[in-house]
Formats: sequence, C-alpha cells, structure tokens
Amino acid sequence: MKAFISLPALLLMGPLAFSQASLKPIINQKAKAMESKTISWRRDFHEHPELGNNEIRTSGIIAAHLRSLGIEVQEKVAKTGVVGILKGAKPGPVVALRADMDGLPVTERGELPFKSTVTTEYNGQKTGIMHACGHDSHMAILMSVAEILASEKANLAGTVKFIFQPAEEGVYGARGEKIVSGAELMVQEGVLENPKVDAIFGLHIMAEAATGTIQYRPGATMAAVDELDIQVKGKQAHGAYPWQGIDPIVISSQIILGLQTIVSRNVNLPEDPAIVTVGAIHSGIRYNIIPESASMIGTIRTFGTEQRKLVHQRITDIATNIAKSGGAVADVHIGTGYPSTINDVNLVDKMLPSLIELNGREKVLLKPAHTGAEDFSFFQEKIPGFFFFLGGRPLDKLSVPVASHHTPDFQIDESGFQLGVKALSHLVVDYFEQAIPMAKKSKK
Repeated sequence: MKAFISLPALLLMGPLAFSQASLKPIINQKAKAMESKTISWRRDFHEHPELGNNEIRTSGIIAAHLRSLGIEVQEKVAKTGVVGILKGAKPGPVVALRADMDGLPVTERGELPFKSTVTTEYNGQKTGIMHACGHDSHMAILMSVAEILASEKANLAGTVKFIFQPAEEGVYGARGEKIVSGAELMVQEGVLENPKVDAIFGLHIMAEAATGTIQYRPGATMAAVDELDIQVKGKQAHGAYPWQGIDPIVISSQIILGLQTIVSRNVNLPEDPAIVTVGAIHSGIRYNIIPESASMIGTIRTFGTEQRKLVHQRITDIATNIAKSGGAVADVHIGTGYPSTINDVNLVDKMLPSLIELNGREKVLLKPAHTGAEDFSFFQEKIPGFFFFLGGRPLDKLSVPVASHHTPDFQIDESGFQLGVKALSHLVVDYFEQAIPMAKKSKK
C-alpha cells in the first residue's frame, strides 16, 4: 500500500530527499477538479476555430491564461504562436510540452451545441472552418497542465516550456515553394533555446482509439510527408485524329499505374512501409479535343531517410521515362514536407514506466506505424522527443463506424481529457525526478 505524502510534508523535505514523483497524487486530484474547465476551453476553441497562422483569438486566450498563472509569456512566435516559460523553484532540466492550435477548412456537420459556424475562403472556395483533428482538445489539455504545474511551482525541480504552435496542418504555397509548418518556423526562431530544452513531449487525441487508452511507438512512429506534382506536356489534336497528337491523358494514366510499382516492387515493406497516392488529375476542356497537357498532384509517405530518397528517385524515373516513351515530356516536382516523426528510443524507454504507472499496462498499448504525418518531427530533429496518442473514441461507438480525422463528422469523447492532463504532467515530474541527484546512503 502506498502512503500519501501531504503537501506540508513535501515542503519540509530537503532538496535531496524531495521527490518530484510525490507530486503525482496532487496532480491527479487537481486534474480531476479541473475537468469541467478543460472541457469548457475545448468547446470554446471548437466553436471558434481559426486556420493556420491566423490563430489570433485563440493565441490571445492562451497568452492571457498563461499570464494569469504568473508564467513568462512570449507571443507572435512563428507568426501566431505562444510560448510560456515556468521556472520551478529548484534547479533542474528543461522540458517542453507542445499543443497545436490550427483548425481545418472543413464544414462541420452534426448538431453539437458548440458546433462551428465559422466560414472562410480557402483556395478560391468558400468553406467552413472546423477543429476536425482534435487540436482544440490539445490546447485545452495543455492549458490545464500549465495551471496545475504553475500551482506547484515551489516544488518543481526544473523548467517547463509550454509551446502552443500554429499551422501544424501546414501552409501551402505555389508550385516549387517549400511547405512551411508552424513547428519548423518555431524551431528556426529558437523556441528550443533560451532556455535550451532537454526533451519534448506531445500528444494527439485519436478518434478511433478507445477513450482511456494511451498508444505509443518507439522509433519511426508517423510518416514523412511530401507533395507530388507532375506536369505532362504532349501535343494537342482533334479527338477524331489521335495519331496527329501526343495524348497527355493516356500517358498520365500510364504514369499513375507505373507509380504503383514503387510500393509493390521497390520498397522493403517489412522494414519500412510507403505510400504514393495521386489525389487529383486535371486535363482537357472538351470531349473531342486531345489536350496539350495534363497535371497530377498527390502525397508521398515514407518512414526512413534512405527510403525517402529511393521513392523520390523512382517517381522521377518512372514519370519521365514513361512520358518519353510516348513522345511527351514529364516535369516532376516533389515538395519536401515534414520529416518522419521519430520517437527517441532511449527517451521512450525512460519515460514509458510513467505512463504505465498512471494508466496500467493493459491500457498503454504499442501502436503500429501511422502513415499520417506530424510536424512535431521538426522538434525531434533537434532534441529527444516522445509523441504519443490519447484515446478519444466516443464510448457509444465501435472503432469502425467512427468518423476519421479531417472529416465533417469528426467527434471525440471529452471524458478522456483528464488522462491527457495527468499524462503530460506526470511525464514532467518523472523526468525531473530522474535528474535529481540521489543522496548517498550512510554506512551502518
């Protein structure tokens, strides 16, 4: 049976005897007491979503909350990002916690009382804006963690950097322009410095995972994502006289089929899965005209650096050579996106016991590699990082019928937020705990 240590007793302990882990019962109690507040924040963010690099209202609410806690606040980091720095009363390492803030150009369906009715114009089309990936919950969870840890500032042996990041979904420019994400820009602006961060943790709620569970994976966890753009130039002709032209539609069809051989014949699937998807093809204007050109765009998902190079090269080789064989020319452009989200194996090994102690071995589950992408990877390129997944499947639904992320019917179960608050808070104090020098045992 574990003995509960009261807060006054904690304050009387010396610096070497003080246990950061002893704060966990207090954290659990406060997380439970804050549950309704966490849910209220999430619902407010959900009702008022903002697209990447436009999170003005959102960042204002976050900055005001952090300041009210006595946390040092930096605003307009990477355009609209907010960073809070909480310095514990005792020296120790620096841990960063990250939440993303942006919504998506998705028109929400359903009849939630806090349903989004915000609209905008995106890529020339009128659309709704929706938190269709759970970023609203990530912010609410991290705001609660900040409030709890700030209330225990006198007992913290280290510094916590709260990173509220814009534009996780990416900001796309013209063809040839690199995809810019909030995390990448934050790193460029020095978010991991002053003070220098030793490790970073982040979570993502998952609609298809059962509420009350945590999922994780050491090493390559989420895929690298790159943008594919192929322009095929042929020769225009009358549809009745195809021999007089070079048909870019037929050649594009052959290229699309050829690209399928990359995954089936070139990639070592047992070691590193990969995906090459053509999401759109555009060509022509009239039923009896063979057009001069065709274009296609798509997405590439890979997990290893060498595999990424291989897939990119095969795409270029296949497209250009198939086009050449038909008398056309293919211009291939691959826009580099996010690197693979790679959890530091040593950090996962070190911190996994914290999650298991909190939630039980049967509810902390090893997850297969995820072909979605996350710009949390830019932080992990610089420092050790651990990104894990929080179950958010509505309790009355099976995993199969649940609407997936980035869809108009996306929903999550708010009862899982409390576990997220506890998990991030426990990781902080346990990381601090392992950095505290132990007092030498006296000889008998």
